[in-house]
Amino acid sequence: MSTDLIIIILGVVLILIAILAKEKSKGLLNPNLRIPFGILGIMLIIYGGYSYGTISLQQGQIEYAEAGNRLDVVYPIEKVQVLSPIEGDYVNCRILTKGVYPDSHTKDIWVVLKPSDNKYYPQSDHTNTSYKRKGEWQVITRFGGDEGEAYELIVFETDSLATEYFSKTIQEWKSIDSYPGLELEDLPYSAIEVDRLTIYLEDNCRGVF
Repeated sequence: MSTDLIIIILGVVLILIAILAKEKSKGLLNPNLRIPFGILGIMLIIYGGYSYGTISLQQGQIEYAEAGNRLDVVYPIEKVQVLSPIEGDYVNCRILTKGVYPDSHTKDIWVVLKPSDNKYYPQSDHTNTSYKRKGEWQVITRFGGDEGEAYELIVFETDSLATEYFSKTIQEWKSIDSYPGLELEDLPYSAIEVDRLTIYLEDNCRGVF
């Protein structure tokens, strides 16, 4: 049983105690403590609910994250490219990487990070690929390195086989709670690099995620 679920159950128990305790009861609960117990129980349920996912803020298709500096869009859009962050940016531990693609583009778009260990880390949110809509794409991008560490942010366009490989790799890493990264030779041959830039961490991000 997860910690968040235990918190929710504890909140329910506190509320039930507060409701069932009669004002003159001497055994179950001091009458003066009924209101604090009830309030504490509600707070625990709300906190546990947000963490566990039973209560959620609707964020549309994309999870919230901070966006960095942004390039101006040059029309007509002729290729897949990153608009934010920009080359040389200092970024937070979690950002929203955003870009554009031409109308004729039909492949999936993946952001892959390459930190100083020279391994490759595909990025995804709940859609498992960058979210595409009306010529723009975006994906949550998470960093786990040291303050000032350089990262190469690489954008690939992929077919269904490469997308499946990246998706399965992320699911396997999540299942073992370990993210060893991919070697260059592990990258699927049908993943085609379309953009690359170097950015730096503004803070120490080790252990954040």
